[in-house]
Amino acid sequence: MIILWVAGLFLSGSLMFSYWLGLARKRNLKDIGDGNPGALNLWKSSGYKFGILGIILDFLKGYLPLVWVMGSHYSQGYFIIPLALAPIAGHAFSPFLKGKGGKAIAVTFGVWSALTGFKASLALAVILAVLKMLSSWYKISRYSPVSDGVQVVCGMLLLSVFLYISNWSAPILLVWFGSFVILVYTHRLEWIVWMRKYSSRKRKGT
Repeated sequence: MIILWVAGLFLSGSLMFSYWLGLARKRNLKDIGDGNPGALNLWKSSGYKFGILGIILDFLKGYLPLVWVMGSHYSQGYFIIPLALAPIAGHAFSPFLKGKGGKAIAVTFGVWSALTGFKASLALAVILAVLKMLSSWYKISRYSPVSDGVQVVCGMLLLSVFLYISNWSAPILLVWFGSFVILVYTHRLEWIVWMRKYSSRKRKGT
């Protein structure tokens, strides 16, 4: 049964609502912006109403299945790890897009909202807001701001501090590790660009 539920949750996460909404609007999100088939590019191509709808649907496909799981015996112990990671992995490696899914930000928020009763997702939202403010400040300085992708990964990394000091269980911490690894992977291109810019700036400085 656990294998069937993991497969079902993976399938739920793999439903690319934003991408399909874009196609309904005759917009291929793969050709918009950075080519990410997610809600942000849907917003850019079709306006804020469709963008918000995409965010909500991507959030719910992670949230709703995990709400059911948290009310079952599968929420106990280490069973929760593959169940919680399945929707995030489904979005990142969607079979509907031949394994080339989205960045999995909204679905990650959905999973963590269900997993911790919104505590971790609210903490992550605050962390990202602070990082965004700091990046805005850096625009004034001689250093350029980090990309949104770097902020997301750094925010997820800092979330581990919140989870640790809040005494969440070992399985929850392992879910964090798995979701962190997935976000690092889905934002790998932003990290590569940022590291190249940082290295280039450092060489010029020396």
